[in-house]
Amino acid sequence: MVRKLVVAAGLAIFSVLPVQAQEWSGQITPYVWAAGIGGDITPFTGAPTLSFDTSISEVLEDLDAAFFVSGYARRDRLVFMGDLSWSSSSKDGHVPPGLPASGRLTQRSLTLLGGYRAISNDDLTLDLLAGLRAWSVKSDVSVAGGALHAAPGKEFVDPILALRANIAFGPQWSAILYIDAGGFGVGSESTTQILATLNRQISENLYVSAGYRRLDVDYRSGGTRVDVTMAGPLVGVTWRF
Repeated sequence: MVRKLVVAAGLAIFSVLPVQAQEWSGQITPYVWAAGIGGDITPFTGAPTLSFDTSISEVLEDLDAAFFVSGYARRDRLVFMGDLSWSSSSKDGHVPPGLPASGRLTQRSLTLLGGYRAISNDDLTLDLLAGLRAWSVKSDVSVAGGALHAAPGKEFVDPILALRANIAFGPQWSAILYIDAGGFGVGSESTTQILATLNRQISENLYVSAGYRRLDVDYRSGGTRVDVTMAGPLVGVTWRF
């Protein structure tokens, strides 16, 4: 069956140098995440478990389309973040005992976080955050030319707790270290994320970011299980206003 699928979800937060003004400030960041994937997916009760370990190049071969964007807003110590991601992947292959199979996986996630800036100075900021991540995962699987066909889908919401540190290196350079954890058996069994980026200001309101992101999720419901790890480099462009 399908062995190589792209699941790109979760939260990618890019930030830049701390804002000193007490009025509202904001930014929006379209980004690209080239994630390799490993793990197991059981799409529905009685279906074979799809085990995979794909490199970035293999993931890109299966990717049909993808869209990622994050946003950020702050006033004084009040912080809000949001992330929307969508991707669609397809693959042809075989399942035991050698039957031809094809599949498509489409995922959408929306993450919303709010929090408090606990540390704020010229060299370091630290945000304490909490919120929700809403997932929608849809698959379409066909075996033996349609002799067996199913299109299961799952939607669930994870509570999330997060920390984000912004470290300034000078007028133009900064780094972001971000970690979150959630699920707690409410939506998924568990989900964690680690993100690190290096950011550079290239004009008054424009920044570029590059880094690394790892996202894990373990979802189980009835006969469906999604236990995957997605990790790889990312790049983004931020417009600040």
